Amino acid sequence: MNKPVDAFPTDTRSRDISYHLHPYTNAVKHKEVGPLVIERGEGIYVYDDQGRRYIEGMAGLWSVAVGFNESRLVEAATRQMQKLPFYHTFTHKANTPSIELAEKLVQLTDGAMSGAFFTNSGSEANDTVIKMVWYYNNALGRPDKKKIIARKRAYHGVTVASASLTGLAPNHKGFDLPLPRMKHVSTPHFYREALPGETEEAFAGRLAAELDALIQAEGPETVAAFIGEPVMGAGGVLVPPAGYWEKIQEVCRKHDVLLIADEVITGFGRLGTLFGSQKFNIQPDIMVMSKQLTSSYLPLAAVLMNEQVQRVITEYTGELGVFGHGYTTSGHPAACAVALENIRIIEERGLVENAARMGEILQTSLRSLQDHPLVGEVRGLGLIAAVELVADKASRRQFDPLGQVGARVMQNAQERGLILRAIQDTLAFCPPLIITEAQIGDMVGKFSDALNAVRL
Repeated sequence: MNKPVDAFPTDTRSRDISYHLHPYTNAVKHKEVGPLVIERGEGIYVYDDQGRRYIEGMAGLWSVAVGFNESRLVEAATRQMQKLPFYHTFTHKANTPSIELAEKLVQLTDGAMSGAFFTNSGSEANDTVIKMVWYYNNALGRPDKKKIIARKRAYHGVTVASASLTGLAPNHKGFDLPLPRMKHVSTPHFYREALPGETEEAFAGRLAAELDALIQAEGPETVAAFIGEPVMGAGGVLVPPAGYWEKIQEVCRKHDVLLIADEVITGFGRLGTLFGSQKFNIQPDIMVMSKQLTSSYLPLAAVLMNEQVQRVITEYTGELGVFGHGYTTSGHPAACAVALENIRIIEERGLVENAARMGEILQTSLRSLQDHPLVGEVRGLGLIAAVELVADKASRRQFDPLGQVGARVMQNAQERGLILRAIQDTLAFCPPLIITEAQIGDMVGKFSDALNAVRL
């Protein structure tokens, strides 16, 4: 069973191929192509092990707000690690950074939220939300009110429960998902899903009517919550049609269905507002945040709940004797310290405002490519955008098979020093919030060159 020492590979690429199973990766193909090994970062750039520089056009995974070498975050982590590297928050224990962060996050919502619970990732946070929603309804004596409605092409995580909310086939195939109680309604993508001649308002009304009909068909007494990203990320950067969130909220309130805003991508400035909920006047009962909370320097996520949800859950713990949920590193002191410093940087440097200003430049620059033969739709808001490629512009016909052209454009962009993400034949952009106008010009220029290189 034991390998001789000299049988182990010594170079980095071979070691990765031999021993590392990567997320969201074709493991068979990975053995052929190997990894792009990133060694260091600086601002919006990362460098590979050969010294090549790349604009990180996806901020890592939609997540690095302040850039890839922010010394203040490193120093915040170091100070906390030297003082108290770990402590838990179980059984009446606490640490100062977790207390301060919970208070800060509640304050940032201007009183809309009342309390916070910490996890390590957005997936865990949404998994926690599901349990909280069930716990909440049990506390209210509504044992059947447990179904949660999400949307097709939504992304809410990859744990067994959160992946069931996710509406993407690759997260279900091979895993026997989704679980029962998880339902999905249509994607709010006007370009693909609207009927001929339908206005955005009419499309939004039709989607709200669909949600209403599903709740009534399932029975309002069985439907507990609706969850949605203010702007859908991994599903293709989908900006909702005009009036969508107002109409969805009306349906939720009508049936006493909790509204969950998944702010994992849109939180902390991405759309040019602190939270995506502010952009669309969403009034959630629960908010979920991660990624830009720490700029992903350390793993951390938070579930925020309004006064009603917090009060009901709190009182139920008194009845049952305990809130029987939590993670070893819930409220990890170093991660919370980094989050606090990250938020300070966002505030001090006006990065939300920068995202709004640079977002207008990014959206305008990408829309200048609208006439390119491969470009079907350019969409986005703030510093998140997408360019969807089509085989025929007039009919909006997609490529067959899906994904090959997008992968080629992504690879050509990478060869030119730009890292993007191909979501089938949609190229996603989500650069760090510190990006400048000149850097946006460079990024869009590299992308334009990649498009032209793949021109059919």
